[in-house]
Amino acid sequence: MVNESKIKELIQEYLSQEGLLKENLTDPKLEFGFKFVFPPVPMGKIMFVIKPKNKNIIIITIGTQISEPHVNALNALENSKKLQFFLDLRKFFLLKDVYFRIDLEEYRYEISEQMFVEKEGTITKNNFYNSVRKVFNCDAYSNIILEEYCSGKVKPESFIKTKELSSGSSEFSLYS
Repeated sequence: MVNESKIKELIQEYLSQEGLLKENLTDPKLEFGFKFVFPPVPMGKIMFVIKPKNKNIIIITIGTQISEPHVNALNALENSKKLQFFLDLRKFFLLKDVYFRIDLEEYRYEISEQMFVEKEGTITKNNFYNSVRKVFNCDAYSNIILEEYCSGKVKPESFIKTKELSSGSSEFSLYS
């Protein structure tokens, strides 16, 4: 098993160096977890990095709650077209080789990437940020897909209101 304190310190250092770290997560199911914002701009997205107890992996995750105006626009579509939106999300996530969970009833989804930790308890900064960007870019593109399906039905300013899931260890998580 890897040195938990070493990998925790390393990830915390990577996030702090780039000014992304927002807070530590405390959850009995986790060795450690951090909430961070990526990219480091005012419209950055809330993301999480967690290490579950007794697992040799680091998980980078982002959750999205589709906004009410977008839910209304999706519900105004024919059922087959609404279902096609979620199928297109699924296909995209599969093509990008990310883990995902889609909650059709609550109009939300989570995207994540898993990284195995080296025996020495290390992960390179480059590999870490490649995974962060991969998850972030999948989320950004999922918003483009949503915008295409809701085109003409939602005001542009409403699109910005798409919410993020507030907790990396919420009841809606692949890892809870």
